[in-house]
Amino acid sequence: MGHKNNPFTSIKDIIEELLTSGALPTNDNDTIIWKVWDEVVGSIIAKKAKPEWIKDGVLRVKVEDPIWHQELTFLQDDIREKINTNLGRRAILKFDFRMGKL
Repeated sequence: MGHKNNPFTSIKDIIEELLTSGALPTNDNDTIIWKVWDEVVGSIIAKKAKPEWIKDGVLRVKVEDPIWHQELTFLQDDIREKINTNLGRRAILKFDFRMGKL
């Protein structure tokens, strides 16, 4: 990385290295989760809960209020199965639901 006369590495080179080295914690194929989330959980839940990140099979989901937090806890097996079916693999092993503003 970097040029002979330039001791600094360009942002482009850093990003390219991260993408090709596998150093990023997420799998590019997991980005589909954000595309299918609303369809899988339905529009009502999608307004109250959004995925934040996924790492090592754990999907962190921010939930806006305690009622929906509890509801998602009850529905998590169905949601996990639907998302994994959509992805064609077991990308999500478990959820980490956290309270917070969306």
